[in-house]
Amino acid sequence: MNDLNDILEKTIRENKAIFEEDAPEGHFERFEQRLNQLKIRPLKNRRKLYLQIAAAVAFALLLGNQVHMYLQVPEVQPVTLASVSPEYGEAEFYYTSAIDQGMRHWEKLTADGVITPDEQEMMQQEITEFDATYKRLQKELAANPEDERVINAMLELYQTRLSIINLIIDKLEEIKKQKTNSYESEI
Repeated sequence: MNDLNDILEKTIRENKAIFEEDAPEGHFERFEQRLNQLKIRPLKNRRKLYLQIAAAVAFALLLGNQVHMYLQVPEVQPVTLASVSPEYGEAEFYYTSAIDQGMRHWEKLTADGVITPDEQEMMQQEITEFDATYKRLQKELAANPEDERVINAMLELYQTRLSIINLIIDKLEEIKKQKTNSYESEI
C-alpha cells in the first residue's frame, strides 16, 4: 500500500503544473448542467416511487375488500309467503299493498289533525304487536315451509291487520265528516 501512495504522490508532483492550470473554457457551465440534470432525475424517481406506493395501497385496499366480500356471511333473506308459492306471494302482495295504503291514509289523517296523540300511540302499539307476531310466524315458516297452519296464520294476520286499519280509518273519516258538518252548521 505504501508503494501505491508513493507512486501517486510522485505522479502528482511531476504533473503539478497540469493540475494548476485553469479549467478549459465552459467547463464550469457543463459541470453545472450535469448537476442540474442530477437534481431533476431524483424528482422523476420520487414521482415514480409515489406512484408505486399509491398503486400498492390501492391494490391492498382492493385485496382487503375482496377478502371481506369472500369471508362475509351472506345475509339470510326472511322467509315470506312468496317463497312458499307464487299464489301465496300474490295474496301477500295484495295484503301488504292494502295495509301500506291504509297506513298512508292514517298518516294523512294524522297530518290533518284528526288523530290525537293517544290514538297515535295506540296505533303504534298495535303495529308493534302485529310486527312481533309476524316475525314469530316468519321463523315458524322458515322451520316448516310446507305447514299449512303457519301459512294460514300468516294470511289471517294480514287479514286482521287490514281489517283493523280499515275499521279505524272508516271511524276516523266519519268523525272528520261530523266535525266538518258541525262546523258548517255553526257558521
